[in-house]
Amino acid sequence: MGGLTRSERLVIGAIAAATALAGIAHYAGWTPLLAFALATVALAGLAHIVSLATEQVGQRFGPAATGLLQSTLGNLPELFVVIFALRAGEVVVAQTSIVGSLFANALLVLGLVIVLGARSSPDGVMRFERRLPNDTATLLLVTSFIIVLVGLAHATHEPAAQHERAISTVAAVLLLAVYLAWVIPYVRGGAALETARPETPRVPLSLSIGLLAAGGVGSAFVSDWFVAALRPTIDRLGVSEAFAGLVVVAIAGNAVENVAGLVLAHKGQYDLAISVVKNSVAQVAAFLYPLLVLISLLFAHQLTFGLAPVLIGALLVTALAVWQITGDGEAVAFEGWALAATYVILAVFTLYD
Repeated sequence: MGGLTRSERLVIGAIAAATALAGIAHYAGWTPLLAFALATVALAGLAHIVSLATEQVGQRFGPAATGLLQSTLGNLPELFVVIFALRAGEVVVAQTSIVGSLFANALLVLGLVIVLGARSSPDGVMRFERRLPNDTATLLLVTSFIIVLVGLAHATHEPAAQHERAISTVAAVLLLAVYLAWVIPYVRGGAALETARPETPRVPLSLSIGLLAAGGVGSAFVSDWFVAALRPTIDRLGVSEAFAGLVVVAIAGNAVENVAGLVLAHKGQYDLAISVVKNSVAQVAAFLYPLLVLISLLFAHQLTFGLAPVLIGALLVTALAVWQITGDGEAVAFEGWALAATYVILAVFTLYD
């Protein structure tokens, strides 16, 4: 594999071996806890591969296109995790894992990215372009608007509450249209503004794209094995379905962009780090969630925009926090810790739900 160092080739080989072990554990019927642990390790390893390839691709196309590409591949596991969960009848896990992806990326991962970015900056301030954070907050607020309306209809026993499935279907189509109206000009604008980079990527483009694809597709397969071991693991550990979906599945399913964003922030590539995390948040809110609502129409157990009141409130606060902290294009370490602490508080709450 031209361009890769010897240590990188060894790490990729180890990750391939871990993924193979996870597959063996699934198909050979190993104990669920072991199968679950191996699948989690494999997902984290595949995240490292995507992180490596993303850095190389980013030297050619810039933060906008690279962040979109990385987050798209990074969200593939989440897509398959939810589909497999719905197929297995795990509706609560499926729904909370989607919302959990928003919380995990917008609070925990973004918070840690800011902490690492601020610490690596000479003056302790992480600086980045303002457009993407503000656009992400807008998409989060539009999604929150739909979810709040559905929640209020249920709480006040409005007649519209009886048509949650139809409302969610129409809203999903509109959200997808809004996302496309945003993402196409965003990528085109990022490409137009990108200046030539003096450094030459050491990994060939074909290999970088291949690693990205392998990491995303491999994560999708591992996600299936992950879900298969999930229910026995939940029962064995005694945690709630909400905690499993909101924390365990959400973090594991988004391991790709979690690791990639942290590595990029540590290396001082602030715009690309923010692009990776923010693109993931935007995609989950305005693309993945509505897409899964439409896909779920094919299943007996369906996904809607109806959430528990606590999650509705948490989602609104998250959208406001994202705008408040990153909307000015700079952030310091304590703001990152505040975001991460908010996520931990929510996780503890769901643990006792």
